[in-house]
Amino acid sequence: MPVVGFLGPALSARQPWLAAFRRGLGAEGFVEGQNVTIEYRSADGGTEGLPELIADLVRRQVAVIFASGPPAALAAKRATQTIPIVFVSGGDPVQMGLVSSLYRPGGNVTGFYFLATELVAKRLALLHELLPGAKRVAVLVNPTNAATAEPTVRDVAVVGRALSLDIQVFNASTSGEIDAAFAAFTSWRPEALLVGPDPLFNTERAQLVTLTARHALPASYFQRDHVEASGLMSYGPDFADFYIQAGAYVGRVLKGARPADLPVQQPTKFELVINLKTAKALALTIPTAILARADEVIE
Repeated sequence: MPVVGFLGPALSARQPWLAAFRRGLGAEGFVEGQNVTIEYRSADGGTEGLPELIADLVRRQVAVIFASGPPAALAAKRATQTIPIVFVSGGDPVQMGLVSSLYRPGGNVTGFYFLATELVAKRLALLHELLPGAKRVAVLVNPTNAATAEPTVRDVAVVGRALSLDIQVFNASTSGEIDAAFAAFTSWRPEALLVGPDPLFNTERAQLVTLTARHALPASYFQRDHVEASGLMSYGPDFADFYIQAGAYVGRVLKGARPADLPVQQPTKFELVINLKTAKALALTIPTAILARADEVIE
């Protein structure tokens, strides 16, 4: 029975995505426990534990490694040039050195690039449209994940100048540092928050949503999970669908396909999700133009 190594951060918080991944595998004829085994490795302690987790999967000679997030994907590529790797990443895989090109990945790596950093400008513009009177916008990034943090900081600076916004970047790479960032908000007093794309901020989405509510701070997120947890607004791809496709890619590799021949996929549909209950709690009126464009409105 082939073994798939599944590596990602805080897997306990990503059960819907794991189910989507298994659904994609099933579409290719592989059912966990029947004709394929999945070895799960969760990087709950942060990125520093990734090399050992990957080394363990390599020692077990798994048939395919699935890596969720830029740090996991990079750690996997550094660990092996022979075991096929399928990734899901918000950072540009070409710039990160994961693949030679999107259409011809080359080597043993391919996957799914969900354009998290490229959407930062759009998300900031949407936040400005929602709150045209807000001038001070805080941006939260994880500095240990340079693949997403650096493009986010660069793009918000450019768009912020174009929109005449006062942008202040705050760093957080742990749950405790998220608390510290919000404590720092007290003195700077932002009028809105843009949460950068990062696995940590999805894992700690309950903490983020609670803190934004406590500070009465309108916030924009990169995944609908935050809005379903009572965040205000998100704009991004359908992540569950990405994991279904990733599972199918892993299934194709198990059948003999080479990663070098499987182009890196990108999303074609993006979701704007609004939580009206949260807007009401913040005493916000969502502009009609934004509501008309929303793919889903949670009431």
